[in-house]
Amino acid sequence: MTMKIEILPVTPFQQNCALIWDDETKNAAIIDPGGDVPKILAAVKKAGVNVTAILLTHGHLDHAAGAPELAAALKVEILGPGVEDKFLLDALPQQGAMFGLNGLTAVTPDQFLAEGETVTIADQIFEVLHCPGHTPGHMVFINRAQKFGILGDVLFRNSIGRTDFPYGNHEQLINAIQQKLMPLPDDFAFICGHGNGSTIGAERRSNPFIA
Repeated sequence: MTMKIEILPVTPFQQNCALIWDDETKNAAIIDPGGDVPKILAAVKKAGVNVTAILLTHGHLDHAAGAPELAAALKVEILGPGVEDKFLLDALPQQGAMFGLNGLTAVTPDQFLAEGETVTIADQIFEVLHCPGHTPGHMVFINRAQKFGILGDVLFRNSIGRTDFPYGNHEQLINAIQQKLMPLPDDFAFICGHGNGSTIGAERRSNPFIA
């Protein structure tokens, strides 16, 4: 496996923006650039990679707010999340103002994603799975062959995504985790939107929300 990953915590929320690339071809993708765009661009330059796309798991500001500036700088498309999160992307300026972050702009993806589609990340094909509950249009990206996934704010080490928003749905989130993620093998590794990554097996055994 020649895939390399650099986790770049961004914004005051310390969101895990991920720069993922193939170490041979240097083709890369950026997942969830919530902000701190100069930091992300510096990492791209240091790694010497060719970014081909920006992908968004969902529409919260700490995952999406840096996407327009970054896409303009790198001249790439923004893919995702699901169209169900359009209302969140449209309201990014209002989201930011709630936290004293002014000057944010709405995000208009070049393509919304839906379950059953695939995306290319570091020359690898990832399946798109719809895992609502944290937000209505939350998507995750999984590669069964590499036993690796990018789960955003759906599943964390020993925790799950928040659902205490007006549009959150705890039952939907648990159903998505149980039906779409728990059938994956124990050694399936993942990175998430905040904190350290984990494996499906570890969460199956010890996550208090799903064990």
